[in-house]
Amino acid sequence: MAADTKKDSEFKPYVPHTQNIPEFTLRAVIVGSALALVFGVANAYLGLKVGMTVSASIPAAVMSMAILRGVLKNGTILENNIAQTIGSSGESLAAGVIFTIPAFLIWQATVPGFNFTIANWQVILLSILGGFLGILFMIPLRRGLIVKEHKTLPFPEGTACAEILVAGDEGGSKAKTVFTGIGIGALYKTLMSGFKLWPERFELTPRFFPGSQMGIEATPALMGVGFIIGPKIALLLFSGAIIGYLGIGPLIAFIGNFMTAPLPPATEPISQLSPGDLRTYYVRYVGIGAVAMGGFISLMRFLPTIISSFKQVTAGMGEAATAKIRTDEDLPTKLVWGGAFLIALAIYLMPKTEISLLGALLAVLFGFFFVTVSSRMVGIVGSSSLPISGMTIGTLIVVSVILLSSGVTGTVGMVASMMVGSVVCIAVSMAGDASQDLKTGFLVGATPKRQQLAEFLGVLIPALVMGWVIMFLNKTYGFTGPTALEAPQANAMAAVVQGVMTGVLPWAFIVTGLIIGLSIELLGIHALPVAIGLYLPPELSTPIVAGSLIFWAVNRFSSSEAIPARTEKGILFGSGMVAGDALVGVALSILVGTIASYAAYFTATDRASAWAGAAFGNWFTLSFFTLLGLGYLRYIWKKK
Repeated sequence: MAADTKKDSEFKPYVPHTQNIPEFTLRAVIVGSALALVFGVANAYLGLKVGMTVSASIPAAVMSMAILRGVLKNGTILENNIAQTIGSSGESLAAGVIFTIPAFLIWQATVPGFNFTIANWQVILLSILGGFLGILFMIPLRRGLIVKEHKTLPFPEGTACAEILVAGDEGGSKAKTVFTGIGIGALYKTLMSGFKLWPERFELTPRFFPGSQMGIEATPALMGVGFIIGPKIALLLFSGAIIGYLGIGPLIAFIGNFMTAPLPPATEPISQLSPGDLRTYYVRYVGIGAVAMGGFISLMRFLPTIISSFKQVTAGMGEAATAKIRTDEDLPTKLVWGGAFLIALAIYLMPKTEISLLGALLAVLFGFFFVTVSSRMVGIVGSSSLPISGMTIGTLIVVSVILLSSGVTGTVGMVASMMVGSVVCIAVSMAGDASQDLKTGFLVGATPKRQQLAEFLGVLIPALVMGWVIMFLNKTYGFTGPTALEAPQANAMAAVVQGVMTGVLPWAFIVTGLIIGLSIELLGIHALPVAIGLYLPPELSTPIVAGSLIFWAVNRFSSSEAIPARTEKGILFGSGMVAGDALVGVALSILVGTIASYAAYFTATDRASAWAGAAFGNWFTLSFFTLLGLGYLRYIWKKK
């Protein structure tokens, strides 16, 4: 099918549609499956330990390129793309699983009378159903999000991944720029996080403004993402952080000075809470409400494009095969709707899960809603900043309330709500990854339907081991108690569902977030980026702003002739920094999970704070991050 708009027809992928080179090959599938297992297992442990996962799209691209082109010598760019598509799915599936499934194990250990035991086969089945649902719903959205909005949605990781694949295929100066960025990012991350020479975070909690919180997570990856997305979106994110952590947080702290009793869900008076506690107990719920409102309005705004995308896919099914071009072939729409129906049926018929027909329908409905939202959100802020847990918590709240009002309570209600939430969470996570992968494929000239088939394989392979990983970690460490893995998202979601079923939930803060999101939209500003900044810890917004300021400086002070070349060079270098940071992050997570002595070293205080004091160690963080930014700008500015 020909492109639908003039804007679309102007874009020429790296591999033209008229060229057929090896793409969906056995070696690409094998390499991708191995990477999916590695990234899935590593990120499952890391996410349960610290509440964050490492984006695997770019590391998978780098490693597949090293194997297919470096070791096997003759891998094509499209084979590399298929391998990274499968490989990155392991991390995304791990994120969806670890955010929800441990909640069942937490309830077993903490809730009296909770007699439900989740089995390994149920984890496997939930992983497959949720993963497939996310990929299916992404298929008809591809044209609207990735083709039509190619010039307006940056898809940071997807674009960076394409740059790396093209640079590796072309060689020359582009490859040198990318791999220089990889080396700098990897070295910085190794010194900071591996050897713990200085803290990863610079934190500010001014005493003259109680309840306020600001800081910076000084990682090369977030600086690179900031350059890729640019200052407009980065500043919207930062404005959300300002509202939440320099506005709402201090306001709550001030009011708390006149209260002696705890305000639920906190168990201590507000006057005794730190700024981090204020975020955990209150500001985060405001962010959840704002994200839900921004997501709903985004869906309504995007609804015509969704309908148009479905019509285009349906119309394309009736055309002769000769009328299609390779780079515009999706899997058929019948597969999307038929697959969604079968998944809803499988959820309903799954034994020992307490899910009613209503619960199965809610899983598919919320899956469609949040897949649409997340697929667009990752185009704005990237997968690393996608608030999957916020969207899942929103789903859990609504589903729990619906089930509670229909008479489903107690253990049955808790299990059914979390089962639905698990499917939605995994679907959202996989859809975000699929969106980035399809953007990469669009840029390099991949065949969409082959890449979509690769996404399904990327779910199947790690799903077979994810249940075992969760059960192993629970047996080894547990998810409750002083020495257990933190599992912060799973603990939060378990508390939310239990809170709804017992009537304890901070609705006032959630409704406040809904109103804030609506007010921002009425001002003519897209609420979603602001809401994301309000929900995320402020330390994640500031390094993105730092990277976007480098982009601004390049465009502000360069001559008009130099801007395109310097911008491209900045994107390539930033992409390399993201890759280097992520590769080292994954390597460190493997070391933490396999070597006990290093695990103890990894969790120890950084060296700078140990000998210079915590306050002075923070300034080490800011100093080195500033030097990294100046070096980034200097490298872009060089003529050659």
